[in-house]
Amino acid sequence: MAFHPLCVARCAGGSRRLLASVAVLTIICVAGADYGRAEGSMAAPLSMHDAIAAAWKNDPVRIELETNQESADARAKAAQSWFAGGPTLSGEYYDDRISGDNHGYITWQGGVSVPLWLPGQGTATENVAKAEAKTATVRLDVERMSVAVRVVDATGAAIMAMRRQTAALATVSALRRIEADVQRAERSGETAMSDQQAVEAQLAQARTEADMAAEDIETTASQLRTLTGLPGVPDITQADDHWLALTRANDGRWVEDIDPRVRATHQAVIAAQNQMKLVRRSFMPNPEVGVDAIDQGQYDSPWDTQVGVNLRVPLPSAVTNTPQESAARDRMAAATRQEVEARRAVRNEMAQVRARLVAATGARSNARIEASSMLHRADGMERSWRVGETPLIEALRARTDAYRALLDLNRAEIAWHAAVIRMGIATGTIP
Repeated sequence: MAFHPLCVARCAGGSRRLLASVAVLTIICVAGADYGRAEGSMAAPLSMHDAIAAAWKNDPVRIELETNQESADARAKAAQSWFAGGPTLSGEYYDDRISGDNHGYITWQGGVSVPLWLPGQGTATENVAKAEAKTATVRLDVERMSVAVRVVDATGAAIMAMRRQTAALATVSALRRIEADVQRAERSGETAMSDQQAVEAQLAQARTEADMAAEDIETTASQLRTLTGLPGVPDITQADDHWLALTRANDGRWVEDIDPRVRATHQAVIAAQNQMKLVRRSFMPNPEVGVDAIDQGQYDSPWDTQVGVNLRVPLPSAVTNTPQESAARDRMAAATRQEVEARRAVRNEMAQVRARLVAATGARSNARIEASSMLHRADGMERSWRVGETPLIEALRARTDAYRALLDLNRAEIAWHAAVIRMGIATGTIP
């Protein structure tokens, strides 16, 4: 189970400080056992890698981005055509009977023409499509990164709900023991009714907390199941100091350059540059060239059939060129701004992730000391109450404080493991 090695390591020491932590770690072991049983009742235990892979496979955005990539690849392939568009067919028919003169003068005229690429326009069109395809590919990495973060957050919430229920049930068990002693003392007239009421109030509060934790378990498990499409809760405790050694968190520039969000915005800048080149190559409408044929029924004339070549060259106009150039410049400016903002966001996020990891490390250490001390204090206060040295209300308050300290410990443990995984995700080491 996930937390048993931690218990063995903590309980094996010979110092009084470690021995005082036995109560805390025992409850953590119970939480880990409940967590393992919860997983085993639904499915085989999940690793973070399996959970992220399943969530990625189940992500609807992935399908959309893959479709965008395929569409861009198809456009790039279509841009390799010899002509700038499909052929145009034209046909005309003239008959003098429509005007009232029936001299048998009938003319048929038909033609076919194709648009031609302007110099460099075909290559520029292909480059734009290829750049957009690469942009869609990098956006897939961005979405996968986002999915991994959502899996980590959902997993932490689900495990915290399980730990919360376990701690609440342990508190209920301790309060029941106190309640039984108070009831015996009350029957013998050794304690006041107010003590019984205080215990009942604290016990009801602890039971309510356990019920709310059970509801939270169902909610978080459902959210995680919706995200991954699989039953079970991943083992977030796989992330440890060894994971940190695999990251290059100290090389900030390298982290920034390989971040999918930076690469996606940089690729968008490249696509905008190619779009600008395409607009400049498309300085005028595409010319058309084709073949025409005329058949004239004109008094049995020997030259009634003619074949020729047609050429259509639209001239450039600022009315059509200026809006296209303006749109391309706007796209370029927006892409450049987004890349600068993405680099700043990544730098800020890396600073936050590092700070969060440092803070989580310190918080976990302090929470262990706090929880061990508070549980030890709660047990001592209970023993002191039994011998009549401490009021019951102080023993109950100590037990409540111990429960809160235990919650803080569980929250700090989960936050530390999540911070390690977030560091891996931020540096491109997604599990």
